Amino acid sequence: MSLGDHLAARIRADGPMSVADYMADCLLHPQFGYYTTRDPLGAQGDFTTAPEISQMFGELLGLSLAQAWLDQGAPAPFTLAELGPGRGTLMADLLRATRGVPGFHAAMQIHLVEASPALRGVQAKALEDHAPRWQDSVGALPDQPLFLVANEFFDALPIRQFIRAGDGWSEKRIGLQDGALAFGLSPAAPQPVLAHRLEDTKNGDLVELCEAAAPITQSIAARIAAHGGAALIVDYGDWRALGDTLQALRAHEPADPLQTPGEADLTAHVDFEALAMAAKTAGCAFTPLTPQGVFLERLGITDRARALAAPLQGAALDSLIAAHRRLTHPEEMGNLFKVLGLYPPQAAPLPGLNP
Repeated sequence: MSLGDHLAARIRADGPMSVADYMADCLLHPQFGYYTTRDPLGAQGDFTTAPEISQMFGELLGLSLAQAWLDQGAPAPFTLAELGPGRGTLMADLLRATRGVPGFHAAMQIHLVEASPALRGVQAKALEDHAPRWQDSVGALPDQPLFLVANEFFDALPIRQFIRAGDGWSEKRIGLQDGALAFGLSPAAPQPVLAHRLEDTKNGDLVELCEAAAPITQSIAARIAAHGGAALIVDYGDWRALGDTLQALRAHEPADPLQTPGEADLTAHVDFEALAMAAKTAGCAFTPLTPQGVFLERLGITDRARALAAPLQGAALDSLIAAHRRLTHPEEMGNLFKVLGLYPPQAAPLPGLNP
């Protein structure tokens, strides 16, 4: 039996499913899910994230968080957390860069929020000198100051898709057509949770809704508001989502989201406005949404690149130059990816994200 067989049987029994339910099964089904059965990263996987491109990314995020920790009086102990840590590369780079920050390593307790058993094993090897602990959810993190990074975590959370029809919305759903998975539409109905989107949409516009994002963000923000800390959320998306951004990636190439379920990575653009408003309701302040390239340049990525380049030549130097460009250039990841910072209202904003 394949995941496709499982999905078809589920649709025959229960009727068409939401895009969110489809994504959840494709990514996290215990037997067939994309993340639960493989390491999806790197050249042998299906996609490459910023930490895999260059050590500079994790180093600079680490120094931003460490400075925020110093600015808040160096609380001890504190939780150093990452959501969806991949291979542990970002955390390893972060830890190497912060070794020289007095007291930071002595006070930290590393917690990784990771759903994939396969990736937990890879992370354990990458971080074996630092005794990380794993959690299934943000809600399981300790009640103490929280300094957190989430890079390309929110884009993998399941989304629902709605198409405006008058003052109502038809939901895109996935059913069967001639035995194959196919998109369809539910009858139009009011959606109170999308009432605010009637002001900036017209008939036929598609709006995406990530129901899991707000509770996760509120849980992070509530800890930061109550105990201190900061969060760096890095992902692709914009202040407010509009249009169909669901995409599948297989072997570094775009794929049809309904083909080979469980064999491709599924993601959607992040609606940062929804994250910021969720943080605000939990008592947290948030920084202006900042392009990744601007954020990294403010933190000194070009100076760091020059220092790393000094002993290099040939292919190694070319690779470093290409990595710097890919992370920062507006036509590469520099503008597509955005950074949102969360922090206590009484504290200073995170370095690189100052209003």
